[in-house]
Parts: sequence; C-alpha cells; structure tokens
Amino acid sequence: MKVAVDENDLKAVGAQPLPDGCRGLRIHDWEVESHKGIVSLGLLIVNIGCRWEEKQDTTHLPEMVFSESGLVLKHDKTSTKIHINAFDALSGWKKEGLPSTEVLAAAQWKFRRKNKSAGGDMLEIKQLSFPADSPLLSVIAAAKLADIPITTDSSGAAPTLIFSNGLKLCGAYVLLRYIARVANLYGQNAYESGQIDEWLEYAPAFLSGSEFETASNYVDKYLEKCTFLVGDCLSIADIEIWSALVGTGQRWESLRKSKKYHNLARWFNSISAEYSDSLNEITATYVGKRGLGKPVAPKSKEQQGVNNPSKGANGDVFEKGKTGSRPFQVDLPDAEIGKVCLRFAPEPSGYLHIGHSKAALLNQYFAQRYQGQLIVRFDDTNPAKESNEFVDNLLKDIETLGIKYDTVTYTSDYFPDLMEMAETMICQGKAYVDDTPREQMQKERMDGIESKCRNNSVEENMKLWKEMIVGSKRGLECCLRGKLDMQDPNKSLRDPVYYRCNPLPHHRIGSKYKIYPTYDFACPFVDAREGISHALRSSEYHDRNAQYYRIQEDMGMRKVHIYEFSRLNMVYTLLSKRKLLWFVQNGKVDGWDDPRFPTVQGIVRRGLKVEALIQFILEQGASKNLNLMEWDKLWTINKKIIDPVCPRHTAVIEERRVLLTLTNGPDEPFVRIIPRHKKYEGAGEKATTFTKRIWLDHDDAKSVSVDEEVTLMDWGNAIVKEISKDQDGNVTQLTGVLHLEGSVKTTKLKLTWLPETSELVNLTLVGFDYLITKKKLEEGEDFMDVLNPCTRFETAAFGDSNMRNLKRGEVLQLERKGYFICDVPFSRPSKPIVLFAIPDGRQQAVLK
Repeated sequence: MKVAVDENDLKAVGAQPLPDGCRGLRIHDWEVESHKGIVSLGLLIVNIGCRWEEKQDTTHLPEMVFSESGLVLKHDKTSTKIHINAFDALSGWKKEGLPSTEVLAAAQWKFRRKNKSAGGDMLEIKQLSFPADSPLLSVIAAAKLADIPITTDSSGAAPTLIFSNGLKLCGAYVLLRYIARVANLYGQNAYESGQIDEWLEYAPAFLSGSEFETASNYVDKYLEKCTFLVGDCLSIADIEIWSALVGTGQRWESLRKSKKYHNLARWFNSISAEYSDSLNEITATYVGKRGLGKPVAPKSKEQQGVNNPSKGANGDVFEKGKTGSRPFQVDLPDAEIGKVCLRFAPEPSGYLHIGHSKAALLNQYFAQRYQGQLIVRFDDTNPAKESNEFVDNLLKDIETLGIKYDTVTYTSDYFPDLMEMAETMICQGKAYVDDTPREQMQKERMDGIESKCRNNSVEENMKLWKEMIVGSKRGLECCLRGKLDMQDPNKSLRDPVYYRCNPLPHHRIGSKYKIYPTYDFACPFVDAREGISHALRSSEYHDRNAQYYRIQEDMGMRKVHIYEFSRLNMVYTLLSKRKLLWFVQNGKVDGWDDPRFPTVQGIVRRGLKVEALIQFILEQGASKNLNLMEWDKLWTINKKIIDPVCPRHTAVIEERRVLLTLTNGPDEPFVRIIPRHKKYEGAGEKATTFTKRIWLDHDDAKSVSVDEEVTLMDWGNAIVKEISKDQDGNVTQLTGVLHLEGSVKTTKLKLTWLPETSELVNLTLVGFDYLITKKKLEEGEDFMDVLNPCTRFETAAFGDSNMRNLKRGEVLQLERKGYFICDVPFSRPSKPIVLFAIPDGRQQAVLK
C-alpha cells in the first residue's frame, strides 16, 4: 500500500518541529485502547508517510509492520494498549507514491513511546536505597527518563528497591532490569533483550582503570554504523553505558573533548542533549570531577544549599583517594553560583611545573563547579626574570592540562593604574619613599625599627617618587614602602615594599618604565580591579594574607576572599624556578623540558600521560595539610593508563649479546604478522622474522643451563644443548633445538629474542635519576650540597625492525625491560632511535 504525506496531516497528529540543527518532526506519546482507535491510528500513521501492513484479526488488536523502518507496533494483550516505540526511519525516502519529498528527503522521524508498563500497572515504588559512595546512576537515570517517581536514600547498605506494599528487590542489575521492563527500555523482542544483557555485563569494563580505553575503543567501533547500542531506539543498554562513562568523571570528560573516540562521543553527546534536563540534574547531584561519589545533600538556607541555586554550590563532589574511599566536598566561602571569578596567575619566569599544575586545576575545578569565570593572568612585574618564551610556553602547558579559561590578562596592563594608586597612597600618607640600604632595611624590619624616612612629608615623598619614575641616580637608591605597622608581630605588615626601580626593559612594553610594582602591591589591586571573587593561594603565603587584606583596605578596594590550599611537594624534587633556572643555565639539563625536570613539559616528555597527572593532583584535593608526595604514586597511575594500550616490542642489549643457534630452526627466514598487543587490537600489528640464529641478552644467556628447556616468547619452546664460554667464564654462544610441542607452562625462563638479520635497528635506551640526593631540603640548606653527580644513563641496544615506524612521543613496552617513550624516532640506520625509560611506580630502577 502506497501513501502520501500532507503537512496538514502532520499538524493534525500533533507533530512538532525538532530543535534547530535537527531534521524531521516529533510526535509525542501515543496510545490507544479500542479497536476503533487502532484503525484511526493506522490512518494517521498512513498520513505521515510510512508504508504499513495491517493484519486483520477480529479477536485481537492488529499488529502493524512498517516495512521502511522495520518498526513493529505490537499488541499488548494484558492492557489492550498499543505503544509506538522510538525509531529512526531510513533517510532518503524518495519513492513513488510519496510525493512530498521536501518533507521526507533525508529526514529522521522520531516517535516517543508513552512510559507505561508493558506488563500492566507497575508497583508503586516507595524508595530506592543505596550506599552513599555508590549511587545507582543508571537506575536513577532510567527512572527519571521514564517519569517514574523515586525517592532516594543514600544511607543504605546495599542497592534496594522498596515498594509501597512492603515488597523489596535487591541488587544493582536486578533493579536496573526491573526499571527497564516497566519503562519499555528492555528491547522490542527476546533477542534484543539478550543483546541488552550482553551490554549490561560488559559495562563494568569502564570502571576498571586498566580496561577503560580498551572498552571505549570497542564501543566506539561498534557505534560506527549505529545510532543506539541495541535496535533502533534508546534502551537500558544505552543508559547503562552512558552512566558508566559519566561515572568516571574527568577521565571520560578529557577523552570526550579530545575527540579520540569520535563515534562514542557523538553517541554520548546525542543522548546528553536529547535528555539534557533530566540527565544534567542527575550528574550535578551524583557526579564530580573524580567520578561517582556521595550525593550532595540539601542544606539549610544558612548553609547555602543546593535547593537554592543562587545561594550555593550545585552538587559537585570532589572525591579524594581511590574509588570507595570517603568522598568530600570543598566549598568556597560566600560563593554563589554564576558569581565566582577566579584567576590562575603564574609569573612568566619559567615553565609550568607540577606544583603550578595543582593551582591551575583547582582554579578550573571551582570555576566549573560554581559556573564562574577563570582568568589566566601573567604577573609580569619583574623584567629581570621574565620573557616572552616563558609566556608562550606557560600558555602551551595550560593547554596541555586542558585548562579552559575565559581570557588572558597581564599585570603590566595595569601599570598606569598601579602608579596612580601609588601616588594616591603617598598623598594620603599611606606610603612613603625610603632610601635605606636593602640589608639595613631588612634588619630594621626584623627588629621592628622604623625607617628614618617614615615620617617624611608628602612633598618630599613625591619629589623622590618622581626621581624613581625617571630612573635617576638618586631614584635608583629608593623604593616605595607602605606605611602599615612596624610593631606588628606579623612581620609581613612591617612596611612592605610597594615599588622598586629597575632600569631593565620589560618583555612586553620595552623601556617605558623604570619602576615596577612588587607582587605584594600589584596582586591585591589587580585582583580587585578584575572582579576576582576568590584568590586561591598556597598555604606558604598564609602569613601574608593579613598584608593582602590590609593593602586592599588602604587602597579602598573591594575585599577579595583568599582560599588556601597546600603546596604540592615531591620527594627529591626542586620546584623553585630560581633553582631550576640554575640547572638550565649551567648545562646540567637539556632545557626546561628535560625529562629530569618537574615541569609539565619535562614529565610529559618522560612519558607521563596528562590524564595521570590530572588524576594524581585531583586525588590530593584542596587539602590545606602540607605533604611530601612520592613520585611512585604518580607513575603507578600512569602505568595503569598506558599498559592496556601501548604496543609491545623487543630489544636486546648490545653489550655481550649472545647468539643462540637452533640446529633444527628454519633454513630460510620466514615472517609472521602478530599483534603488537595481545589484548588490545587497536595497537595494530607487527612483522616478526624467524631465523635459525637468534640474539639473546647476555644476562638471559648466562642464566641458562645445559639441557634446560626455555620458552622463546612469541615462538615456542627450545632446549639448550651446548653453552660456550670465554676464558673469563662469560657466555659467548649457545646451541639448542626447537621443541615447539613443549608446554610454556613447564618452563622457568621466558626469553625475549631477536632474529639475526640486517633489519634490526639501533637503539639508545636512556634512564634517569633524581637531580638531588636528599628527599627534602631543610630550610636554609643549599641544594648545591646535595647535587646528584650522575643522573642520565645510556645503554646501547638493538630493536626489532618494526620500531622504524615509531613516532616521537609514542609510548611502548620493551618486553621484560619496561615502558619507554620514543624521544628521537628513526631517521637513518647509523643514527639510533632514542627511547626514554618510563618509571612504573615500583622502586626506582635506572639503566646503568
């Protein structure tokens, strides 16, 4: 039967346009109860352009089949209702009998089902109970999408659904399947229900750190030609996988924005947009940057609760530690949704290091949580240390961390305003020019002795101030100090310096100025001027907080809240940019991106994934407790990310390598194509050559005994028959026979090997040690006294020929040797590939 489309008929059935950017029309919630109604429904469906067949049956309601889309409208014999299920019709309906091609061509027709139980009226749900640390995100989401009212209780010991008649259901997937059945989200037939069950069993893969990217890659490929995971409409499978991704927090968010998994991101974004109202509410309540956590409980108005969005934070959870550890929530004082403005303000005197990363990520966390703004501001007030190189690389590092900011500003933009403020404070008697020598001034501040210049007249101060501005000989002897309190127990309030002379040109504005404000003077001014609501500062500045507030008060400017967090300190690590600069200037390292440096570029060059760094820093939270962190913890997180996906290759150390001759080995070399990673198809394939003579590491050769059976990895077993040694007892050659029928389970030694061919590549394996030999420097201790004399170790080796294709920055595992990152790829046979060893979190081992 061929039918035509009429736009008036579309309006008659309640069709509505889809949002901008979508093509097609939407028809909402159809259901009919009588045979007569079914006929009417059939006519209306005919009028919207679908072909159908009606199977007449006087006993039961008819079943209608849509041949173009494959949709079947099934009879529900229990409730005598028919539900129209969601589906995407085929595009390009330009067929005879369907003349309105402008309406139908390449369109998607979406039908939404009425959320009723397929098996009769469902039981009234009284409460959904679950543990606070494990909210049932998919169950809550499914119920929300199906308009099933559920009251939640996060104090339960186990996932439980309690009905109004006293009955209970227990178990996460039991509850999920129940909601799916009553909401018609469990497939259109038994086969689709089975497919959904397969996806429900697969979903936990996303919760395993080591399997997350493997699972993402698998689903991404599956969705290449699919709109939904099962069938032609949304099902509980989609909701469960969507919930699993959302539940990982920042990890999925980083991957989604990277567009690494295009199809998975498209599918995820489509669901998020289609059901945004319901899903946004759920994620705001139960999901934080680190993933699933304790739901945010409503607070009183005095506590600025989530029930009053204008008063407080909206349900983001900052979780510390591993999954299952007690989550915590961090609040900014007097913060209001949409009214928070933060700044990340590095000085452009070096590259971004791991300590700065914590400050940057915390600023972003709070800006996103309170739906506020984040400004990147360069505190460029010291031309002696700053340069455009540092500005450019700081922006590069900020981008590497995934920091999303609203604008970039410079303190130097405010130099005219700062000078005007300084002159105003001189005229008000709140600042004075002092020519006391620096060392004497420091001693007087320590002893609480007022400067001889403290009570100079305004006229004298303005005269000397102008000398400072022009950079005269007299002006160079002076500085501008604030007149605060020389007897205050807090020494930062003892008349701090506001301005100093510096004749050096500025990297942005050249030689326009001869005087520059100090950080202590500029920071509170610019914070207030830029509308910063909360200034995040590490707790090392705690004693200077009173100074910050006092200077803002003397300036007559709006008070900015200070929020403290602990500085991130790492063992055996210097974070002072002045000390790091010494290593660069004295040639102790290759530059600011040296793999031994704690800079973002340095640790990324050494093989750290930014994802691991973000996870490590966010696990520390916004704690104010000082701590000294081990690098091993960071590298352990990194290993969990790279191990499931990085390709495997083989290398043999060049020095004293040993040939093993297999007497029954292949007379002619042959090649097999094998996976680069046995458990991750996405790593690709490699060609392995099998020859009669193969190379072994000397350490492996000397551990073998005569007549011992060993396993040659990716080949099979072999029995060593002869061992040749030199006069010093070093193994020089082995002879053996292949025993491929032998069991790899019975051998003690599993050996890596390389074929004796001219196709092998030269490698330089590089290991690193810490730059200093002491875990933590004490106050006043000179780092020069604890320098590590040897921090770089190189080992020559041979690698399999497939390593010619490695790219710079590619991570790999050399089997039985560890993880490496390619720093210098293959260019010509005479120039070795350079691989940097990546720590794996175990006790540090370096190639020596």
